[in-house]
Amino acid sequence: MYVAKEKRYDSMQYRRSGRSGILLPAVSLGLWHNFGGVDNFENSRAMLRRAFDLGITHFDLANNYGPPYGSAEETFGEILRKDFLPYRDQLIISTKAGWDMWPGPYGDLGSRKYLLASLDQSLKRMGLAYVDIFYHHRPDPETPMEESLGALDTAVRSGRALYAGISAYNAEQTSKAIKILRDLGTPCLIQQPKYSMLVRHPEEGLLDVLEKEGVGSIVFSPLAQGLLSDRYLHGIPDDSRAARDFSLKKKDIGESTLARIRALNGIAAQRGQTLAEMAVAWVLRDRRVTSALVGTSKVSQVDDNVAALKNLKFSAEELRKIDGVLGGKKAAQIESRPRK
Repeated sequence: MYVAKEKRYDSMQYRRSGRSGILLPAVSLGLWHNFGGVDNFENSRAMLRRAFDLGITHFDLANNYGPPYGSAEETFGEILRKDFLPYRDQLIISTKAGWDMWPGPYGDLGSRKYLLASLDQSLKRMGLAYVDIFYHHRPDPETPMEESLGALDTAVRSGRALYAGISAYNAEQTSKAIKILRDLGTPCLIQQPKYSMLVRHPEEGLLDVLEKEGVGSIVFSPLAQGLLSDRYLHGIPDDSRAARDFSLKKKDIGESTLARIRALNGIAAQRGQTLAEMAVAWVLRDRRVTSALVGTSKVSQVDDNVAALKNLKFSAEELRKIDGVLGGKKAAQIESRPRK
């Protein structure tokens, strides 16, 4: 029987999500990869146990995480039953809907029918009465925002979710969404954007909007899907995402990119950190970032990500060196397949 470590909250840092009453761990664990039906169950279980023992209270899912779709929620539900039910009230569990989930016109994007049906399916897969946060996973250009966000409002009012969140909305869309949700009486708790040293879009207005409106942010892919780690220092490993052209494209990782990664690794070493640790610390240097959402494939990586919290301070010279390596924000934006 799993018994959580008594001192799990002693060393983790917790940050308030905007002006809400919710504190999130500075590092949260995402179940996008390595928790699906094709993955080793005991490894998934060990990563979740270790995360909670280190004070990570927030586990982030989505309806189509796997593979196959839905299986990450099923895996999490089984682990919840085996290990975490006594600790349910100490956890923040989130899920999302907005990407393709089932065939036909009602299994994708942002209709009220899709979002609420998806939430009901997610709850069933996880064996939960409610999730703490339900997100619209991406904006839908063909559905009125009032409809998509109205579904989030219904989810909260019906007790199926405690808070509403949005993901991948740009600054203008976020500002509008915050107003719509506030007028409905269900304030937006949090926004989930993609942000890293290599992808800087949130700096172009989004973080300012969130600060002004009192909304938190949890940033995904702070390691740029593994690029900002020691995985690519010597080229593209055969077993990497880039080698498989999965979510990270091999064509996007040329020698100039690898040279930048090596230079950033040198800066990290001077700070006494690994590149991955520095990458997590870099997004958390800004207090407008509530939490860094990390993915892991083995237990040791959970420890590695949490180790970033030992040094979150950057000198002006270090930040200048990092920006110098990246050659400016536009040069640093390395795109990959949209996150699902």
